Amino acid sequence: MKRRWIFKGMKFVLFVLLAAAVLSFVIMGLWNWLMPGLFGLHPIRFWQALGLLLLSRILLGGVRGRRAPPWQWRARVMERWAQMSPEEREKFREGMRGRCGAFGSRTAEPRG
Repeated sequence: MKRRWIFKGMKFVLFVLLAAAVLSFVIMGLWNWLMPGLFGLHPIRFWQALGLLLLSRILLGGVRGRRAPPWQWRARVMERWAQMSPEEREKFREGMRGRCGAFGSRTAEPRG
C-alpha cells in the first residue's frame, strides 16, 4: 500500500515537472517571437522563461491551493444568511450599503 502512494507521488512530481518544462518552452518561444520585434527586448533562455512562469504565477495567480467551486461558496453564504436573525441581516445590509451602495434592494440607486 505504501509503495502505491510513493508511485503516485512520483508520478505527480513527474507530471508537474513536465508541465513546467512545456510551459517554459511555450513562454520562451512566444517571448522570443514577439518581444524582440515589438519592443526591442533581448531573447530569453529556458531558465529565464521558467522564472517568468513562476513570477507570473505568484503575482497573478497566487500560491493558494485549490478553491472551492462557486456553488459551494454560495451554499455556505446562504447557510450563514439563513442562520442570521432579522436584526443581524439588517445590520449586515446597512454595513454593505455604506460600502457598496444599495445592497439587497431590487432597484439599485445610481452612483454619482
